Amino acid sequence: MKIGIIGGSGFYDLDIFEEIEEKEIYTPYGKPSSQITVGKIKSVEVVFIARHGKEHVIPPTQINNRANLWALKKEGVTHILATTACGSLREKIGRGDLVILDQFIDFTRLRKISFYEEFEKNKPIHSSSAEPFSNELRKTLIDSAKELGLKYHEKGTVITIEGNRFSTKAESHMFKTWGADVINMSTAPECSLANELGIPYSAVAMSTDYDCWKEDEKPVSIEEIVKVFNENSEKVKKLLTKTIQKIGEK
Repeated sequence: MKIGIIGGSGFYDLDIFEEIEEKEIYTPYGKPSSQITVGKIKSVEVVFIARHGKEHVIPPTQINNRANLWALKKEGVTHILATTACGSLREKIGRGDLVILDQFIDFTRLRKISFYEEFEKNKPIHSSSAEPFSNELRKTLIDSAKELGLKYHEKGTVITIEGNRFSTKAESHMFKTWGADVINMSTAPECSLANELGIPYSAVAMSTDYDCWKEDEKPVSIEEIVKVFNENSEKVKKLLTKTIQKIGEK
């Protein structure tokens, strides 16, 4: 068993890791976002990759998701836990709240969304996306959040947009009417690519802002996202540590 962790905006501190080793990985799809970090958490083998690079230099649309996922697969990862900052599209999801995502809407347009660029003759391949996130991993995250006394939401639909710009007010209100609960720039197609590789994937999103739909709040800014994530990053670390420990015990 080996757990892959994909760290999103603000998640670069690896103080929960033991026996750290940095490795350079090359893939048929190019170079991953960062070197991978191999180590242990609670005696469980883990592999970490920084989605935007370890100095956050890669914009959302330019992330080589295929290389990142392939690198984790190459390292023998059996499960993936991803972290992401997100904007809340619901009053009930406040700043610092954690959302255990269960559905996504892919509103990206410029990304490689599959490992398959052609099919073998008469052998089309189409992966199921009805339940894109691993229910087993989601349950373990929920149980861990409950035990830790964290404020969390058991379900949430995330809509992923391209970036780098944030939404207009018209878009923000539209996304709400579509049924999205939170918004980010990273979960799609990362999740579906993991599914194509047959690796169970789950993501915990931290709400850092209210996008721009809420009239009594300032529109989202990158400064606000980083500030709120940094203030609450310990929650994510505790949740990942507890979850990985539980997976290891199983």
